[in-house]
Amino acid sequence: MMFIETTERMKLLSAEKTVIIGGGAAGLIAGIFSSKNGRDTTIIEKNIKPGRKLYITGKGRCNVCNNCDEKTVIANSPNNGRFLYSALSTFSPSDTMAFFEKHGCPLKTERGNRVFPVSDKAADIVDTLFNAVKRSGCKIINDNVIDIIIEDGRISGVMLDNGGLLTCSKVIIATGGCSYPLTGSTGDGYTFARKAGHTVTDIRPSLVPLETAEHFGYDSQGLLLKNVAIRVIDTVKKNKCIYTDFGELELRRYGLSGAIIRSASAHMKNMENGRYLIEIDLKPALSEETLDARILREIDAAKTGSYKDLLALLMPRALIEDFVKISAVPADRRLCELTKNERKAVITNLKKMTRTVTGFRPIEEAIVTSGGVSVKEIDPKTMQSKLVQGLYFAGEVIDVDCYTGGFNLQTAFSTGVLAALS
Repeated sequence: MMFIETTERMKLLSAEKTVIIGGGAAGLIAGIFSSKNGRDTTIIEKNIKPGRKLYITGKGRCNVCNNCDEKTVIANSPNNGRFLYSALSTFSPSDTMAFFEKHGCPLKTERGNRVFPVSDKAADIVDTLFNAVKRSGCKIINDNVIDIIIEDGRISGVMLDNGGLLTCSKVIIATGGCSYPLTGSTGDGYTFARKAGHTVTDIRPSLVPLETAEHFGYDSQGLLLKNVAIRVIDTVKKNKCIYTDFGELELRRYGLSGAIIRSASAHMKNMENGRYLIEIDLKPALSEETLDARILREIDAAKTGSYKDLLALLMPRALIEDFVKISAVPADRRLCELTKNERKAVITNLKKMTRTVTGFRPIEEAIVTSGGVSVKEIDPKTMQSKLVQGLYFAGEVIDVDCYTGGFNLQTAFSTGVLAALS
């Protein structure tokens, strides 16, 4: 990737230019559509390579969007989803898919309507965006913006780390949030927004693993449980179930991770130690009655076997030691000696293994940041600031966040395109 040298920068931008701060998903697509819309556009990216965070999304495969309609995206955006209506109407999931297909990156739809590149390589998504930027005529500068210049209530330029001032009439802030700071998401956009007079709501991790009071043993560390169900209980709201999900869950030293846990975290408002409980159903396809009948059959078939032998038929071996402790039944107890109450304890913990949430993992481990520039101060029809003329916002820096499944990247693409076209 080629970048413009420092000595050339002052020649690039005049008073009628557009500057995009941040070369992630929102910034790159904004650059493409801004240039195609006839604007002389430059992206300022502080990383050596643009799109760095995209490389690690979807476990390196990049869940680029969700193959759904606009209403489904809004329904999967628990925080200010309705703010996205105009952005999604301008650039929908089908538009996202058509964009990448048109630019030579074939896509496929998997479980949950999640869309990935056919190659399963996030690098192909980044390359597609970068090549489209080059073809559009948009320029990319490898530098760090340290300030935005506002005069008489309107944008007039940006200040670079080396002291250089670039004059422009439009700025799109697409710097991301605070998650994965090693990719460059260090909250710079919040600083710029506050200087412009904007409110930045409380920043917290979202789509993040959870720490629990109960810890799993060494054998089960990193164990991935597939096809399990969870219920999230809010003890403050009289033990109300606030979220359910089905899918993959990962056991970690500190507690719980995996896709369904990250999605569950988005529903945990005002996190307090002990407020939320996670009930894990290891056998969601079986009722308690059906499960009891199966256990009785196994006991009848192997009366001389041990309790540990029974568990080996019901769960991964790596989980047995932990389950023995949870159910409080000795591992060497002969099956023929298993009491009705002990059998009930097995069923209860298979259907409702309960973990007490003590808090979120650090924001550095979050997929996205919850909170950001208040949507009350951004025009949803243009993404322009209501406070400063010529200032726009796109992507994760805005106080909107979604569940896993490609919805957050879709939000970045939609708001980026709308800001550019506006």
